[in-house]
Amino acid sequence: MIQIRVKKGEAIEKAIKRLKKAMDKEGIIKQLRAERYFEKPCEKKRKKSIRARSRARSLARRAALAETMPRI
Repeated sequence: MIQIRVKKGEAIEKAIKRLKKAMDKEGIIKQLRAERYFEKPCEKKRKKSIRARSRARSLARRAALAETMPRI
């Protein structure tokens, strides 16, 4: 459980910003958004596969670019 202590004289907006940052770091916001609606297992697998392919293409593109660029 995340706890944020509000310091004496600290603005509430600043404390909320720290809370949101801590929640984002823990992955709570991402998890809540993912679980907002029911998603079939096959849809989860499909999205995971699409993300993996995209990541692989990106890494391959970077590797190819690094090979063509001269080292300084």
